[in-house]
Amino acid sequence: MNHNTPLSPRPLRHLSDVRHRVLTTAQLRAHGVTTAETNEQCRPGGPWQQILPGVYLLHPGPPTSEERLHAVLLYAARSPVPGPATAIPAQPGAEEPHAPQPYTDALITGLAALTLHGFSAAPPLLSLNRIDVLVPRMRRLRSNGFARIVRTPSLPAPAHVTGVPVAPVPRALADAVAELADAGAVRRLLTEAVRGGHCEPAAVVRELTQARLLNRPHVVDAVDSLLAEGRALAEDRLYRMVREYGLPDPVWNVDLRLPGGPHLGGLDAYWPEQAVAVELDTRAPRQDEDALWSEYARKREHLERLGITVVYITPKKLREAMAQQATVVRTALMAANDRDPAAYVVVLPR
Repeated sequence: MNHNTPLSPRPLRHLSDVRHRVLTTAQLRAHGVTTAETNEQCRPGGPWQQILPGVYLLHPGPPTSEERLHAVLLYAARSPVPGPATAIPAQPGAEEPHAPQPYTDALITGLAALTLHGFSAAPPLLSLNRIDVLVPRMRRLRSNGFARIVRTPSLPAPAHVTGVPVAPVPRALADAVAELADAGAVRRLLTEAVRGGHCEPAAVVRELTQARLLNRPHVVDAVDSLLAEGRALAEDRLYRMVREYGLPDPVWNVDLRLPGGPHLGGLDAYWPEQAVAVELDTRAPRQDEDALWSEYARKREHLERLGITVVYITPKKLREAMAQQATVVRTALMAANDRDPAAYVVVLPR
C-alpha cells in the first residue's frame, strides 16, 4: 500500500477540509479503513499520524491550529459515527466549510476559547502547549497530549466560531484564570473582557466565584480592577444615553440628604425639578446578593416615600438596549407633572 492507493470506495485523499484531515478510528472504519490499514499508514515516515488516542491526522506534517482544535474535540466529544452515504461529501465544498460540527458534550474553553473569541491578550493557538476542552463531570476521560480535560456539572450553551463549539467568555475566562499565576496576564484578560464588550463584570465574577478562584490574591486584585473598569464604562454609557437621546441634563453623581436629617443615599443621575433618579445596578455577585439587594430596596422605598422616582439600570441593559432605557427615563420625567410634589431634599456632590 502506498500513499496514493485508494483505501475504500470513498477515498480520503481528495479531501482538503480540516474536518476530513482529522478523523477518529470509528470514522475511518466507517469509510472502510481497517485497523491494520490505519496502522500501516501511521508507520514511521508514513503519510498519517496518530495525534491523540483514537484520533488521526491524515498528513505527515505538524497539525495546524485548526486541526489541533478539531482533534481535541474529536478526542473529548461524543460524536456520531458518520454513515456510509453521508459521512463525507463526494466533492470538496459540498457543505459549508464552517458549519457547526456534530460534536456533543465538549466545548473548547480556557485560553484557546478566548483566542477564538478574539481576545488580543490571549496567546496564538499554535503557541499553546495544551488546549482546554470542557466536558460533563461524569465523562470518563483523562487529559492526554495537548488535550486538557476540564469538567463541569453542566455544559453552558456554546458559541460557534468558524464551526468550533466554544465556551461563553465568562466560563472560558474562569478556566483560563484557574491555570494562570501571572497577575498581569489575569488582569489583562479580565480588563479586555469588559473593555472589549465581550461580557459584563457580574458574569465574570459569578464564574470566578463558582470556580472558587476568589481566594487567590492576584485574582481578587484583578477583579477589583475589573469592577472599577465596568463601572466606569457603565457611567460613560449613561452619559451617552442622556446626550444621544436628548434627555434633559441631570446633576451627576450626587448624595441626597434630608435637611438637617439623615443621608438618603448616592445616585448616579438626578433631575431635581422632576424628582427622578437613576442608579446603576453594579452589584458584584461575590457579595451577599440578598443583603445588598435589601439595601437597594430599602433605599428605593425610602426615596419613593419622599416622592422621588428611582430608575435602576443594569450595565447590560445600557449596552444592549440603550434606546429602551432612555425611553424608561423619559417616561418617568414626563410623568412628574402627574405626581404630588416631592419632599425637599439637599443635593450634594458625591
